[in-house]
Amino acid sequence: MQNIRRKSAIARALALGVILTSTSTVFAADGAPVQGGTLIYLEQQAHTNLYPPAGGFYPNGGILNQITDKLTYQNPQTLEVEPWIAESWTFNADKTEYTFKLRPGVTFSDGTPLDANAVAKNFDTYGLGNKEHHLPVSEVINNYDHSEVIDPLTVKFYFKKSSPGFLQGTATIGSVLVSLSTLNRNFDALGDATHIIGSGPFVVSKETLGREVDLTARKEYNWGPKNLKQQGRANLDGIKVIVTGEDSVRIGALLAGQADFIRQVQAYDEKQAKDQNFPIYAAPTKGVNDGIAFRPDNALVSDLKVRQALLHATNSKQVVDTLFSPNYPQATSVIAKTAAGYVDLSHKLTYDPTLAKKLLDEAGWKPGANGIRQKDGKTLALTIYESLPQPQNKEVLQLVSQQWSQVGAKLNILAGDAGSRVADNLDPEKTPANVVEVGRADPDVIKSSFYPTNRDALLQKGGLSSKVRSFRDDKLNDLLTAISAEVDPKKRLALTADVQNYLLDQAYIIPIFEEPQVFAGAPYLKGVNFEAVGRPSFYGAWLEKH
Repeated sequence: MQNIRRKSAIARALALGVILTSTSTVFAADGAPVQGGTLIYLEQQAHTNLYPPAGGFYPNGGILNQITDKLTYQNPQTLEVEPWIAESWTFNADKTEYTFKLRPGVTFSDGTPLDANAVAKNFDTYGLGNKEHHLPVSEVINNYDHSEVIDPLTVKFYFKKSSPGFLQGTATIGSVLVSLSTLNRNFDALGDATHIIGSGPFVVSKETLGREVDLTARKEYNWGPKNLKQQGRANLDGIKVIVTGEDSVRIGALLAGQADFIRQVQAYDEKQAKDQNFPIYAAPTKGVNDGIAFRPDNALVSDLKVRQALLHATNSKQVVDTLFSPNYPQATSVIAKTAAGYVDLSHKLTYDPTLAKKLLDEAGWKPGANGIRQKDGKTLALTIYESLPQPQNKEVLQLVSQQWSQVGAKLNILAGDAGSRVADNLDPEKTPANVVEVGRADPDVIKSSFYPTNRDALLQKGGLSSKVRSFRDDKLNDLLTAISAEVDPKKRLALTADVQNYLLDQAYIIPIFEEPQVFAGAPYLKGVNFEAVGRPSFYGAWLEKH
């Protein structure tokens, strides 16, 4: 009863944006993990849609990671792919065929079997999409053709051409396994968490859309990754995910003992948490760095010299030193140091405002009366939308705007939650620049970000936007396709290096910092783990007496 009162009081306090006096909990522990208790988890943003290929958005993935399992498990320390629902696997030499042997006895929370048929239907949907239900293709699966059920516990996948990233793709949040009833729903219906039926250690027991999701431990769960210390059911009885947008309310609730774990701890709040012995968890995302990508279909940035000028006008070290902690390393390439295939290209990312001015002069942009450059009656003023999921993104863009103004360029920053944001971001005329970042511990992450039919960061003709008139870079696209199909590991990493070099030589992107997912937890919260790109797992978590 005491715990119930505590949870309802917290919910009311957070809704009002106030902090209550700390109340005690009733968990017992003797230094070893124990069962019991409900974890209060404060999330910065509400989830949007829980169709697994949409799990890359961290609020989505944070829920999916508790209620679903994956075919394989990627060890976050070694990045090796290990058994989970699949006990073993084989593939042919050119990686166009993969066969998986499944664990027996696994069921979804609705009681239906997680067997070869269910796995086949999951990957047929993720690999091919489902037009009837408006379910899009997953960005983590390339060159997919079809599945074959060999027997109830054996499934085989066929690809149109080599797909070396598929095995790692089965370990990502975009490939979690859900029941056939979930796959039979329309995309829009999957914004309701209660419609997601997984086989994971927790189930969704209740949801208040946009505000709260309650998860309950599944008592019969007994099929976590075999190499984990935690086995059997989860230690916690449940998890209460409460959407709490205000940074100050999240950190205040944690420090006051009204929450147990919070996501998106801003760098300026890290010290006060550490000073009170609240652990900070900075999980790297191992993918495309946080930065600004250009849309060259827009005339303002169609000229390579303009893009190069803006790259050299950007002082990423100042951004990191001013706004962030050591948990946010300055970017030295398109992808993070921890990412597969990383090469140090810091010599191509030098801050050089003198060079920037020279390049703009050569491109014909002359300083105007107000200091902003002009050419052919146009002003060098770019528009970009703030990206709410990225840490302190408004402040980052404001600082970049100040830096660009020193060389005669203007950056107009629009609110990230504006109603026209989605449509405008698909129109290169309205938004010649966009914030980018993608987490995935595989070279395919670059393809996910820049390929036209994936996230299409540059907005190419034939990609996501019908507004693009002519821009398309087939050399880049051929390189990205080659990464997704090269079976020789060394050649694949070399291609990854080639893409990083090409993206910076073309100044398509300005990498600024390596983005972690930063969480803070109460001192009495133990056993929290993170998957390979920073999403929390509460399967082994427990609450000790406090």
